[in-house]
Formats: sequence, structure tokens, C-alpha cells
Amino acid sequence: MTDITFPTDFNTNLLMLFRWLHFVGGITWLGLLFFFNLVNIPFMKGLDPATKGKILPSLMSRALWWFRWGSVVTVLTGLAYWGSIVGSDARNGGVTPAGPMGSFFVIWTAAWALMYACQIPGKGPLDKWPVLAGIYTVIVVASSCLFLRLNDHGWEGNRLLAIGIGGGMGWVMMLNVWGVIWRAQKKIIRWTADNAANGTPMPDKAKYLARQSFLTSRANFVLSFPMLFLMGAASHYPMFVK
Repeated sequence: MTDITFPTDFNTNLLMLFRWLHFVGGITWLGLLFFFNLVNIPFMKGLDPATKGKILPSLMSRALWWFRWGSVVTVLTGLAYWGSIVGSDARNGGVTPAGPMGSFFVIWTAAWALMYACQIPGKGPLDKWPVLAGIYTVIVVASSCLFLRLNDHGWEGNRLLAIGIGGGMGWVMMLNVWGVIWRAQKKIIRWTADNAANGTPMPDKAKYLARQSFLTSRANFVLSFPMLFLMGAASHYPMFVK
């Protein structure tokens, strides 16, 4: 019988904990993201207002709690694990890890800000999903190229670079969850519940926020595919090695 021996050093166990929590959080977050986009949105469109008023507040309150906190667990544990990779590569290169870490937050936060700015008008061409998809593609590709350009010193490994881009998309997605989707949905949930209980009319702004939330959720859905590819490519597909 094969003996089972668990590692005893603190760092190995800590990194394994980060990875495990990253997987659990990611399954929760992306599972709900896929549920919202593939099941819930089409389902809700077919409900009459009275039925929607009974279902939406209870369902979305619970689902969005797991959704938004799943995003936090996924991103924070992923950053912690990636930080160990950056630190290891930096030590091997005889430098500090400040460059990759700093460029990550600056580039991908700026990318999110640009995407969000495109949603603020909420009308005209910027209200069309194909138009936003084209703009977002340009922003993501440009951000990825800039990250690679700023971290091209020879000591950065494939894992650092792949996760630096894929994790950057995850960072954008988490900011979308908290900065756009949850901000809009908590108001819609409150208004819908009030409408069902008291007959209070839905504010005119509800339609705008619902549309903004939908477009942002759809953007996250699409971003999840290249993000997951790059997570897998980090250790199993050396596309960034020279």
C-alpha cells in the first residue's frame, strides 16, 4: 500500500490552501456567472411582472451574496498565490517584485475604468453589445500587450506572465461585480420588492441600471473564457517563454 505523506513546511501548506480556496471561490463565482447569463436572464424575461416581483428579490439577494463574495475569495487568494510566483521569479532574477505587481494593478484598474466609462452614457452605439464588445476587446488586448511589454526583462516566467494577464481579467471582472453589477442590482431588488409589496412604480432609472448590469455581466461572461485559458496555460502551455 502506498504511504500518504503530507508536507509539513508552512509555506507549502499555505500555498496549497490558497490554491484550494481559489478553486472553491472560482467555482462558486463563475458557476453563478454562467447561471445568470445562460439560465436566469432568459428565464426572467419570460415572467410577468407579478411573478417576477415574488421571485427576483429572494433569488437574486441570495445568489448575488455568493456571487460577489465568491469573486473576492477567488481574486484575493489568486493574487496571494501569484505573489509567491512573482517573488520567486524576482529572486531568481536578482530584482524586486515591485514591477510586475505595480504594473498589474495600474494597467488592469485603468482598463476597468475605461470599460466603465464606455457604459456611463447608456444610449446610442454604446448601448449595443457588439459595439461594446469591440471596444472592450481593444482595451483588453492593449492592456495585455502593455503588461507584457513592461515585464519583458528575461527573468519573468510563463506562469508570472500568463496569470498576470488572466488574473488581470479576473481583477476587472471583480471590479465589475462590485462597482457595477451589485450597485445596480441591489437597487433593482429593493425597487422590485417594494413594487410587489406596495405597488410602488418602478423608477425610470431601473431600466437603465438593468441594462447596464446586463451588459457588464455579459462582458464578464465573455472575459471568463480567455481568463480560464490563461490560468490553465500558466503551468501547462508555455506560450510566453522565449
